Amino acid sequence: MAEAGNETTIIAADTHITGQMSFERSARVVGKFEGKVTAKGELQVAETAECKAEVEAQNVVVDGHIEGNVTAREKVQLNAKAKITGDIVAEKLVVAEGASFFGNCAVGPEAAKGGRPAQAEASKPDVVVEAKAPAPPKPAPQPAKR
Repeated sequence: MAEAGNETTIIAADTHITGQMSFERSARVVGKFEGKVTAKGELQVAETAECKAEVEAQNVVVDGHIEGNVTAREKVQLNAKAKITGDIVAEKLVVAEGASFFGNCAVGPEAAKGGRPAQAEASKPDVVVEAKAPAPPKPAPQPAKR
């Protein structure tokens, strides 16, 4: 039997839920969830899970797929097979090699306190920096031949 305070709600692999989910401790999605998740604890998205949801939680650990914005008051962790399509706002972000993320990101203590950037800021184009090799030095002038 689970100790009090360590319970985890599990959305099983054969389950598809549409709507709003809120919980106090932790939840693990193994199946499909569409809607909004609001949590005081941790949300775990298993490798087989598919979430089309706006997520707000203390911590978010992703092994599967989330399509939607993710806000974590502490940490978002993308493991090797994780895929997020949407914006991330968190105090800390951990990304394992192989993880996929497509969206905007705001990370740091200020980001976690302030939430999502203003729409005008989020719509600004990304800055692209290109590395170019330095131009070869110009040859020194040669004295004229006589």
